[in-house]
Parts: sequence; C-alpha cells; structure tokens
Amino acid sequence: MSDKKVSRPCHHCKSRSASAPTDTSKIHYEKLWLYRHCSSVKQRDQQAQKAGQLFSGLLAMNVVFLGSAFISSMIFNKVAITLAHVWILLSILKALCLFWIIYYLLGTSRQPHAVLYRDSHAGAIWIRGSVLLFGSCSILLNVFQIGYSTILVHCKSRLEIVFPSIGILFICTQAYFLWHHSKDCIQVQHNFTRCGLMLTIATNLLLWLLAVTNDTLHVEIESQLREVEQRFTGKAPSSHPHWCNKTTLCTCPNMTICKIFQKGYILLYPFNTEYCLVCCSVLYVMWKNVGRRISHHHILHSKPKFKLQGVIFGPLLGTSAVITGACVFMLYQIQATSLVPSRQVFAIYYSYYVVLLPLMTVGAVIGTIIHALEKKELDTLKNPTRSLDVVLLMGAALGQIGMSYFSIVALVATDPRDLLNSLALSYSVLLIFQNITQNVFVIDGLHRRHTPSGKEEDTKEEHNREAYSQRRVSVLELGQEIRKASLCYIHTYSHLSWKRRVLREISFFLVLCNIILWVMPTFGSHPVFENGMERSFYGYSTWFVIVNFGLPLGVFYRMHSVGGLLEVYVTA
Repeated sequence: MSDKKVSRPCHHCKSRSASAPTDTSKIHYEKLWLYRHCSSVKQRDQQAQKAGQLFSGLLAMNVVFLGSAFISSMIFNKVAITLAHVWILLSILKALCLFWIIYYLLGTSRQPHAVLYRDSHAGAIWIRGSVLLFGSCSILLNVFQIGYSTILVHCKSRLEIVFPSIGILFICTQAYFLWHHSKDCIQVQHNFTRCGLMLTIATNLLLWLLAVTNDTLHVEIESQLREVEQRFTGKAPSSHPHWCNKTTLCTCPNMTICKIFQKGYILLYPFNTEYCLVCCSVLYVMWKNVGRRISHHHILHSKPKFKLQGVIFGPLLGTSAVITGACVFMLYQIQATSLVPSRQVFAIYYSYYVVLLPLMTVGAVIGTIIHALEKKELDTLKNPTRSLDVVLLMGAALGQIGMSYFSIVALVATDPRDLLNSLALSYSVLLIFQNITQNVFVIDGLHRRHTPSGKEEDTKEEHNREAYSQRRVSVLELGQEIRKASLCYIHTYSHLSWKRRVLREISFFLVLCNIILWVMPTFGSHPVFENGMERSFYGYSTWFVIVNFGLPLGVFYRMHSVGGLLEVYVTA
C-alpha cells in the first residue's frame, strides 16, 4: 500500500510537467541512476545523502591519517621526514582547497536553484566575526614569520617564506568564503561540494595539529631570548637546555627587529589554532546542510533579539569581574615578561580564578535548577547548528579538563602543601567543576523553546521609541528623559517572572565572566606554562604539546560559551 501511495504523485508530476511549466522551486533528479531504481522519494533522498556523507567522510579521514602520519614521523624521526616535507604536503592540500573554494564561489553557488534555502541558525554573526578576527591575527602571524625568516634567510630555507605566503592566500580566501556562504544549503553538485568541504576541514585539522605539536620556532626564539638575557645579566650559559646549541648559529643581526617579530609571533600563535578550530566548526555545519530542504517549521518568523532589559545584578557583578580580571591581567603581563617573574604575581593570578570559578559554578547550578523547575517545552526540531554547538561545548571543554588533570597529578606528586602549588591545585579542581556545570546549564538552555514576552510590551516599547525619536530633547529635558528611562527599565524588570529574571541575571554574569576568561589566555597570559611547575615535572617538549592541545581548546570553549550563553539569555 505504501508503494502505491508514493507512486501516484510521481505519475501525476510527470503528467503535469508535460502540460504545465516546471516549478523552479523544486529540483528534479530523474536522470540519476539512484533515483531511477528507488521507489520512494524520501528513501532515495536519504540513501543519496548517506552515500555522499560516507564517501566525503572517508576522504577526510584518509587525508587526516596521511597528514598525521607525516607529522608524527617528523616528531619521532626528524631525519627521514622533516618539517619541510610536512609543509609541502600542507601546501598541496591548501592549493586543492583554494581551487575548490574558487570553483564554488564562481561556479556552484551561481547555478540556477543552487541556494534555495539558507539556515538561519548557521553562521551567527559572533562566529563569523571570530573567523575575521582570528583570520586577521593569523595573517599578521604569517607576516611576522615571513619577516623573521627573511632576516635569517642566510641560514633558513626559502620554503619558510613560501609556506606562510600560501597560508595568507588560503586564510583570506577561506574567510571570505565563510563570511558570505556559511548559511548556504546548497542544492546542486552535492557530492562534489561535500568532498570539497571535507577536504577543507581535514586541511584545517592538520594545520591545527601541526601548530599544536611543532615547537621548533618556539624553541629557537626562547633560546635566543635566553641568550640575550644572559648577556644582559652577565650569567654563564651553562643552564641552557640541550637544544640551544642547535640554534645559536642562526642568530639575528638586528636584535630590535628580530625581537619585534619574535614577540609578535609568540603573542599571535594561539590565534592561528583558534582560527583553524572555528573554521572547522563552520565548515562542518555547511557540510551537514548540503542538500537540506528547510520546511516552514524551521524558519524563524520572529527571531528573538538581544535586549539589555530585566538585568541589574548580573551586569554589575560581571563588570566587577571584568575590571578585576583586567587589572590582574595587566599586572601579570608586566611581571611575567620580566627577567625573573615573581611568585607573587602567579599567586595573585591563581587567587583571582579561585574566587571567580566558584561563583560561576554556583550560578550555573542555580540556573540548571531553575530550568528543571520551568515548564517550557523542549525544542525537538532538527537543527544541525544546535547539535554542533553541543558537541563543540563538550569537546572543547575536554581541553581544559584534560590539562587540569595533568596539572593535578604533577602538583600532588611534587609539593601540594606549598602556597603556590595549593593555589594552582585549587584552580585545576575548580576549573573542572566549572566547565561541567556550565556545560549542563548551557546545553539545557539551548534545548528550551523560546516563549516571547508578549506583544503588548513590544508595542509599548516601539511606541515609546517613536515618540522619543520624533521629540527634540533640550538640555533642560535631559534629566526628565533619563528619569523616565530609568523608571521604564525598573518597570520592565519588575514585570518579569522571578525565574526568567534569575536566568537572565545568571546568563549575563556568565557571559561577562567567560569574556574575561577568554581575553586573559588569548592575549598571552599562560601561567600553566610559565610558572615552571608542570614543565619541570613533565619536561619541556611533553608539556608544550599538552598546553598547545588544551589551551586553544580552552580559549575556543570560552568563546563558544559566550555565544551559547547569549542565546540562553535571549530565550529566557
């Protein structure tokens, strides 16, 4: 019976197509072999989609395994496979991705019926802004690397200039592509588009993996800086690590310019890893949206807007946390960049976290309890962007959690009774609890259906805005207008239910806290590497890999949490 019901509309469509003009809003696939041999339209759609996703996924898996084998061989056998071989492989992958992106921009996206639907949830403005921000910093990083290698061209390979140049072209093209086409639900050339997206994802993952594991330039820069410091202080170079002898032959003739390039490279290095991770997340959503047809249930007719109303204590506490964190960050940067960083600045840094993290944990727990008390319906509609947000929150939190467990083992095994060690131990334990509780709160809030606050308040607000814009405010009326605005704000605040009010306060407080916790490690505040406790326990190279794996994920987690918390705030 089911076959007959499905086959009748197909014959009807064929008879209509002969007499009536074709509907331009639908794509016909009668010429494909898979569609001729399937009886159900829905079944053949699903089979074609699964086959395309499987093939493109296998392509990305093989590319990632090949690149990982090259990078691992470079680490364990630097004679047979060198960094130059890895750069050549990545340059070939970048060139293939560039050809596909240009073909998509000039060919695929301009075909008839190519983009009939656009995913309103995908490509939020904050994540596209992150692509531009991190992309710009990555371009500047490559410029510093080109300048540094150009000065030392007498002892460096020319490939160290060519590879960053290709990287600049790749970053610019990819950023433009993601800014304009991140919402596309492409309806033509499904398999080719899926393969191109997966190839680009695999390339970004390999670039991230290389940035995490390759400490060659960091070692070289640190050895030169230590040599300059020892000349300045008059100390003997007996305390140099074993790798310093390899880099003393390649020194800068002009130390001022070299120091600018070195400091800029070290400061901007985390942005490159962040750029790769953000691009992978946006490209994955595009890959899931290939061939997707959005029904009218998924289209947001009244998208909730961000309004700074109904919150008082959250912004006050969050602003206090941001101001205090900024002062701690500046103090840390001044002291940590000196020749001998004091233990007091590390104690102040960890103390700030030890005070802030419990407050964030308590807020997230209270918000989760309020979500459980609410009777909001769960949003069960298919949403690839929300599914990816959940996966990214859980996956990115593993970076900080894993790094915290490594720190706990090292600190407990050395001397946990020391003041600085006990503060660092408390920081690691509290960070684990804060990540877990915040993830539960954000994920629970993302699955709650939005309930508007009522049309009456919106119409009143719009009427007041129009009246205010039409009225010319004089200097004498300014005080009265400020008083009216304050009364209107308090009126809106008092009319919210206590559950929505508390949820908004907590969400806004957590947004500001995550912003300052994103700013501090992003702009060079890395006490887990600079205090020397874990580094002396695990060794330089091992702890470098652990930090470069966990730190970018931690920064990405804070940035992604801000977007999730803003959505929870808006829908509260």
